[in-house]
Amino acid sequence: MGQLSSLFSPERVAVIGATERSGSVGRALVENLLTDFGGEVVPVNPNYETVCGLTCVDDVGEADADLAVVAVPAAAAVDVVREAGEAGIDDVVVITAGFGETGGEGADRERDLEAVAEEYDLNLVGPNCLGIISTPVGLNATFAPRSAPPGSISFLSQSGAFVTAVLDWAADQGVGFKDVVSLGNKTVLDETDFVDSWGDDEGTDVIVGYLESIEDGRRFVEVAGEVTRETPVVVVKAGRTEAGAQAASSHTGAMAGRDRAYEAGLRQAGVIRADTVQELFDAARVLAGQPLPETNGVAVVTNAGGPGVMATDAVGDGPLSLADFGSDTVDRLRERLPDGANVYNPVDVIGDADNERLRAAVDAVLADDAVGSAVVIAAPTATIDFGRLAADVVDLQTEHGLPVTTCLMGGERTREADDTLDEAGIPNYFDPARAVDSLGTLERYRAIRERERREPTTYDVDREAAQAVLDRARERGTTRLGVEAMPLLTAYGIPTPAGEVVDSPVDALEAAEEIGDPVVMKIVSPDILHKSDIGGVKVGVEHADVYDAFEDLIARARNYQPDATILGVQVQEMVETESGVEAIAGTNRDPQFGPLVLFGLGGIFVEVMEDTAVRIAPLAAADAREMTEEIRAAPLLSGARGRDAVDREAVAETLCRLAQLVTDFPEILELDVNPLVARPDGAVAVDLRLTIEP
Repeated sequence: MGQLSSLFSPERVAVIGATERSGSVGRALVENLLTDFGGEVVPVNPNYETVCGLTCVDDVGEADADLAVVAVPAAAAVDVVREAGEAGIDDVVVITAGFGETGGEGADRERDLEAVAEEYDLNLVGPNCLGIISTPVGLNATFAPRSAPPGSISFLSQSGAFVTAVLDWAADQGVGFKDVVSLGNKTVLDETDFVDSWGDDEGTDVIVGYLESIEDGRRFVEVAGEVTRETPVVVVKAGRTEAGAQAASSHTGAMAGRDRAYEAGLRQAGVIRADTVQELFDAARVLAGQPLPETNGVAVVTNAGGPGVMATDAVGDGPLSLADFGSDTVDRLRERLPDGANVYNPVDVIGDADNERLRAAVDAVLADDAVGSAVVIAAPTATIDFGRLAADVVDLQTEHGLPVTTCLMGGERTREADDTLDEAGIPNYFDPARAVDSLGTLERYRAIRERERREPTTYDVDREAAQAVLDRARERGTTRLGVEAMPLLTAYGIPTPAGEVVDSPVDALEAAEEIGDPVVMKIVSPDILHKSDIGGVKVGVEHADVYDAFEDLIARARNYQPDATILGVQVQEMVETESGVEAIAGTNRDPQFGPLVLFGLGGIFVEVMEDTAVRIAPLAAADAREMTEEIRAAPLLSGARGRDAVDREAVAETLCRLAQLVTDFPEILELDVNPLVARPDGAVAVDLRLTIEP
């Protein structure tokens, strides 16, 4: 069992703040514990002799407990937790509210609580939480109106109200739980601790959660990445539309907002993200009840054409594909089905089919080597007995060992069948798409388990040269850098055009002569972020025009922003772009997950197109290659309309080198290489913009 096993298997529970008052949290906790708990319950309250027939003790030190549940007023809670620590109790659940969620004095109180927990090395849940449940020992240390049905799903939630709603719903849906935790304010134990513990828990087959935030994103990715190799994790992350990048000054900062960080983190950790509560528990049920497929080929067997088409459409929307039956399977189906039936996938046994015909069809497709899973769909007819059909599906699923979901489309007539299927762990849905999507979840988790372990790719770089660039910026008192910081990229092995920042037209002429005609000239100012918008970039400047171009760029900058700091003009080698694709490679530092790396189409329309992929740094080369493949514009990189394919490996290497750069230098908050010109012979960083910490 996991490292928090003692929290979920106490022998003696002290309820501090237990009362006889009807409707109080203290009384509800005692009543819930007395319902099924096999251990001892000790009420703690100096104002009562008994609570619910149990003898009260005056303080937690007299309780001799191994779990303390705290339900006293906020002003007394910290002292009570200290007393529990002094009494040698390792596990504490603080139900009491009035901490950090209230701000001010409550936040101070929460810091005190954290200090006490650290002093006594407490496993502390909460504060401001509903409590915890563990069904194997009948532990219901919550004030919820009902407990959880037993099962193999362990569930954590940042919302106590969501827990009570789920428990009520689960009782009617046949969803069972092993452990349930209301996280509350997560002062000590957070989602990562429970994922880590449940990953080692033999009684937990699936971990599901409702989260509004992740306290330490990098630790979560590391821990969940190990856990998901053996135990599936599915979460709903609320706050998808949170505007976390409003103050971002770079393209990357604007596009890699908070939810993109969560999306990237969950993906890299192998966590399956559900968009809705229905998806969350559809995924949990099928992962807990069905084996993983060996292929992504799915068979659809139906007695109704319309639902069969709906299921087929759903297959096309997810990771599954319709299995291509072997000739032996087709022959078997022809032998057992009437002439009007469709013997190819999806198999339509037609509306007059009886139970024998449906069973024969399901048996045939499950025996096919190309089939990894199957959906059985049945609309109610006079010739079909749903109860018998459910029993047949259970028998065949057990015999063939492949995952199966069903779509028995009816009301009262399906109740008996529902019970039969539930007992066998086979999910049944009214909607064909949900039946298919559930099998898609199994396929996604199969891919997660089978993916290779990826270690970050690193390179030999010149960290001292990079540090010198950042030090010079600090000496100037600037936090925003542009093309003058191109040596930063060079230090990390990222190809850049030849170029020089000059502060006079004479020096510009000398630089252009050294580079050769024609050149690109750009205004260099930390205060002017979008140079193109003010005409601050001149492309294809011939030698004879360099002097005038320099003067014009300076004048444009002064007219646009008279008080801007002008560092000079960059004279840069022209980069041939006709055979290439303008991309963007950028980074942005997220407060929970650290540096993110972004890749997508670049140029002046990057924020309009918003065609990007995001990962958390540092990157493995395989991660970077995936980023180049998953954007919508990926065909442009592969060559389109007769163009040559660009060097994807060079692009991926650039992304890995940028990831290493921002990992090595946490003071880099945002960075854009835009454009990164990807060509058949490599990738070149043409322009740069970054923000560093003051």
